[in-house]
Amino acid sequence: MHPDTLARHESADPASSVMRVGEIGFDLPAALLARFGLQLQRVASGTPIPGSFWGDEEAGIIGSTVYARDDTPVHSLLHEAGHLIVLPADRRPDVHTDATDSIEEEDATCYLQIVLADQLPGVGRERLMADMDAWGYSFRLGSTRAWFEQDAGEARNFLEARGLPHATP
Repeated sequence: MHPDTLARHESADPASSVMRVGEIGFDLPAALLARFGLQLQRVASGTPIPGSFWGDEEAGIIGSTVYARDDTPVHSLLHEAGHLIVLPADRRPDVHTDATDSIEEEDATCYLQIVLADQLPGVGRERLMADMDAWGYSFRLGSTRAWFEQDAGEARNFLEARGLPHATP
């Protein structure tokens, strides 16, 4: 994991403020993921989420499937989906829980999750970036917005080179 890009701070109490998948439903995120050849699998409340790197309510990935519960943060679902989207399709079948050890892919995933949030009505990049900050994502410029607007050129280039969504800030 890239220390300047993503880290979950255990001292943060994000539970009370971030948007959860149950608030927007599964249909719209499932349709969004399907555009990239991915499936969204709903996991029953109180059941461990398969393929979750962080555990708890965080989304999981196995193959081309993203797993989430109603209490899964939207940012987590989009982040894990982003990992699969940035991977070449032939690498997806081998994914279980941890999609990459590449700094470039991790940065592109963080950028992509913000761009994808604009495609979910009621979410959008503003809300997603606020949720990422509340959850404890850590960027060297101090906030998700600052990173996205001022320090994410390489992530945009990575996405553009692969023909993936990379709208500018």
